[in-house]
Amino acid sequence: MSECAHIGLTIAAFQQQILALYGKKDAARGDAGTFLWLAEEFGELATALRVGTPEELAAEMADVLAWLVTLANVRGVNLEQAVIRKYGIACPDCRSVPCACDPAEKP
Repeated sequence: MSECAHIGLTIAAFQQQILALYGKKDAARGDAGTFLWLAEEFGELATALRVGTPEELAAEMADVLAWLVTLANVRGVNLEQAVIRKYGIACPDCRSVPCACDPAEKP
């Protein structure tokens, strides 16, 4: 059983699983090609949000996450560390939990 099959899946473990599965293909495709696949998956996610079943929506969300992780692998970004660094303590803008930013602004 792979580490990815465990219930306590981490971003790091998922990133390693994607690297093990597709790393050579992904490196050959490069960041521009990988980004295009990610963009295509966002389009499929938009369709699933509008007219998809709950199962289709979940599958498209998983695909978007997988392609984002793939892009991180191609560019050498440890996505788990990046998420922790930016969002691990509080809102990166107002530094509050929950976020106290103006609802009209990001995030």
